[in-house]
Amino acid sequence: MPTYLALKQVDQWLIWGRWTLFAAVVLIAVSMFVLVVQRRVLYMRLGVPTLFKRYARKPKSKTSFSGQVLGHRKLLNDVRSGIMHLVYFYGFIVLQFGAADLIWKGLSEGEPLPLPYYNGFSLTQEMTVTLVFAAVLYGAFRRYGEKLPRLKRGWKPSLVMWFIGSLMLTVLFTLAFERLSAASGTGASVVEASYAPVSNQLANLLESIGVQPQSAAAHAGFELFWWLHLLVLLSFLVYVPQSKHFHLLSAPVNLWFRRSTPPGRLAPLDLEDEEAESFGAGKVEHFSQKQMLDLYACVECGRCTNVCPAASTGKLLSPMHLIVKLRDHLTEKGAAITSKSPWLPAGIWQSKSNAPRAHVMGAVLPAWEAAFEGETNIEPTMAAQAGAWSVKEGAKPEEVELIGEVLTEEELWACTTCRNCEEQCPVGNEHVDKIIDMRRYLVLMEGRLPSDGQRALQNIERQSNPWGLPRAERAAWIADCESRTGIKVNTMQELKQQGKKADVLLWAGSMGAYDMRSRRVLYDVVRLLVQAGVSFATLGLEEKSSGDTARRIGNELLFQELCRENIETLSKYDVKHIVTACPHTYNTFKNEYPDFGLSTDIVVEHHTELLARLLAEGSLLPVHTIDERVTVHDSCYLSRYNDTYEAPRNLLRAIPGVTIEEMERSRSNGMCCGAGGGLMWMEEHSGTRVNHARAAQALEVKPSVISSACPYCLTMMEDGLKALSADEKVIARDVAELLAESVFGE
Repeated sequence: MPTYLALKQVDQWLIWGRWTLFAAVVLIAVSMFVLVVQRRVLYMRLGVPTLFKRYARKPKSKTSFSGQVLGHRKLLNDVRSGIMHLVYFYGFIVLQFGAADLIWKGLSEGEPLPLPYYNGFSLTQEMTVTLVFAAVLYGAFRRYGEKLPRLKRGWKPSLVMWFIGSLMLTVLFTLAFERLSAASGTGASVVEASYAPVSNQLANLLESIGVQPQSAAAHAGFELFWWLHLLVLLSFLVYVPQSKHFHLLSAPVNLWFRRSTPPGRLAPLDLEDEEAESFGAGKVEHFSQKQMLDLYACVECGRCTNVCPAASTGKLLSPMHLIVKLRDHLTEKGAAITSKSPWLPAGIWQSKSNAPRAHVMGAVLPAWEAAFEGETNIEPTMAAQAGAWSVKEGAKPEEVELIGEVLTEEELWACTTCRNCEEQCPVGNEHVDKIIDMRRYLVLMEGRLPSDGQRALQNIERQSNPWGLPRAERAAWIADCESRTGIKVNTMQELKQQGKKADVLLWAGSMGAYDMRSRRVLYDVVRLLVQAGVSFATLGLEEKSSGDTARRIGNELLFQELCRENIETLSKYDVKHIVTACPHTYNTFKNEYPDFGLSTDIVVEHHTELLARLLAEGSLLPVHTIDERVTVHDSCYLSRYNDTYEAPRNLLRAIPGVTIEEMERSRSNGMCCGAGGGLMWMEEHSGTRVNHARAAQALEVKPSVISSACPYCLTMMEDGLKALSADEKVIARDVAELLAESVFGE
């Protein structure tokens, strides 16, 4: 009897000891998890307070939010990676119930949770564990077997695979040892073998190598793997917010608070704020708190870099590395300012030395450009970024320069602002506004920008066009149009003097007014509007640059001056409807001028939208056959910025004889021509020219015509065709030119 009582007391002590140790381990892990999250939130609070109402979601965006978070809509752009991530995502949701059941079994001496249909529940768990483990193996294959260029390799990217793989294996081994440790392998806590296909086979394997049912080895094995599973699970919990896997928490929040304003719409600067110490972002804390949330939402999947026209053609800019470097810098600077370490347990992830150290951009290997030989390839950029971003001993994080040491000026001026990085990002990150904010700082505060960009800005300021051609020549196209087409285009001023008013203002833009090639497009638009009976006029000499180039380069002051002058002119003539052939002007008028007083009642249309509507109404009849094989180059500022993909294609579909051949990269994944973000007026100094690479992509579908709907794109495609010696077989044309040819038969 005494022996029995003693053994019973020992069992009680073991049970209480397990509970105590379990509670202590869980409490420590959860405390560290909460502390790490709090500290990163503390770093984000260093940024400019965010007006989250600006990011408040529209009612119709609920479907989009659930589609991205629950449906992985953007992740499925790469079907294989998307399916793999779906297995991870839903696998972990399902396995949380299994983890709770498994932990309870260990604490209650084998008693399962009172779940209904327990056999079916167990089968679901084992199948899910197997699928997730298979996804881990496939993920490792994609990263280290296929060696996808967009994916990083090394111990950090591999660590999560070891975590998840270990979690799955410890689940299976715990279940297998449970079967062996139960009475005859069929105790109350063990499901039937047919409902445990994996753990049952694993138990049979263990038995075949000497682990007997109900043996001490079986009990010890269950105990060992139960604790291993718990420790790996809790270690993963603590690791998540200290790694890129913080996106598990931050990405849904980032998507929930994504902007409700139009994509790419830049936030205005209050240039009259006398208390402002600087304009733009010259320090990481100059970014908004929402922009900082972006940094911690990044999953480092590389999808942004994979589609970036700069990275694809051998420039140093990599959108993924831009976000990662800003995140590293924020973490290091935040820790220095707040004196709160971002790493727990303390000392594991950081240097044991008390000497200051920080990540900075070192020298870029000169060989990386030479490794690029013309094809679109992100590997040289990925290698250059990985080699240059390193820890510098003795560098104080709070003294590291954002522009120069974290991000180079070369990176900032390589961006075409095409927004494909944002279009492909599965966690809702916005890269372009951060780049523009840093450009603003360089231009407004330090006057630093490439000389050709400076020249373009000076020309816009003096003559209201990037070439510096005389303002007095801005209306010269009107007389030229009359001599070529016989159509006299009236100005708003002339009509007002006659007591008349046009229904539509045709905004020629600097390209239409000055560039001879773009004028031909403008003239065809004029002819089509006259044919359709549209009452329209132009501003002539009163028209100025829209300011898009100035704003994207970073000169917000010049943009706002032009913006207010143009709005004043539009108000003078009570304009209600604007049409332009330039997507950059179209986007600026439609999405950004309202911030400065342009009435939202004014209808702003791109010429393809208006012409498509006139076709649908029957006002235009394309009757002449044009036997051409046409591929469509999507303008970034018409397509990704304004979700207009069908209007240009509808014009082409209406033309008899035209066959449309889509490029591999088209629509939302179309590659930029290289002219956006002010780069139309700046030279590319490294790698392959973006427009040459894009023209080569167009030629792959063997077209006879490369169509576009933007004067910048048209210019760049023509230049690309000439560079590739393909301009004698393939021509670049605006869709309005093709439509006019079919309507008029010329």
